[in-house]
Amino acid sequence: MTFLPPNFLPPSLESSSPEYAWEVAMLYPPQGLWTESEYLTFTDGTNHRIEFNDGRLEFLAMPTEVHEELWEFLFLALRQFVNSRQLGKVRSNGMRVRTIPQKYRLPDVLFLGKENFHKRHNRAWDGIDLAMEIVSDDPKDRQRDYVDKLAEYAAAGIAEYWIIDYQQRVVIVNKLVGDKYTEHGRFTDGDQAASVLLAGFAIDVKALFEAADEMPQ
Repeated sequence: MTFLPPNFLPPSLESSSPEYAWEVAMLYPPQGLWTESEYLTFTDGTNHRIEFNDGRLEFLAMPTEVHEELWEFLFLALRQFVNSRQLGKVRSNGMRVRTIPQKYRLPDVLFLGKENFHKRHNRAWDGIDLAMEIVSDDPKDRQRDYVDKLAEYAAAGIAEYWIIDYQQRVVIVNKLVGDKYTEHGRFTDGDQAASVLLAGFAIDVKALFEAADEMPQ
């Protein structure tokens, strides 16, 4: 479904422009009044990347090819590590995760240990153990990943949170200490970005970013 921009006014009856079916728009709640159930039902039937934040729908930018190259590198590496050791499940950004009340997120890459499989449900999970977010160029997305989700994922008890920033060519690994994150490491070209939660799992940062460098900008 197409959502209308703020302050958009319908064309006049005398206009030759196509008319919107305003009755259809009225079937949906206004921003700020969506319930969790309405969010889940709506996103069951759409291919848009939509998160839920205190009654509001947040439409995420569609991935670029650079984003997808970074995602593929991280997802395949983590899945191979986890599956070979039968540690749990690795999923991608199509899996809705309820972090704290009134908030659902779509981490780019996520891991849930098998000891926490009771949190798995078909439509959405009730928590995860590790989240990875690939930072987009848009300032709103950078705010969301660096500030909003840093606080939210800590409040949700997610043990580890990776921020992958292609612009800055840095991978930041945050570990949960109490109810806040502490920066475990800030890794750049030549470093191995290493997990605390998954001992032995590490990413070659140079190889990660060089894979994306091959993509058209």
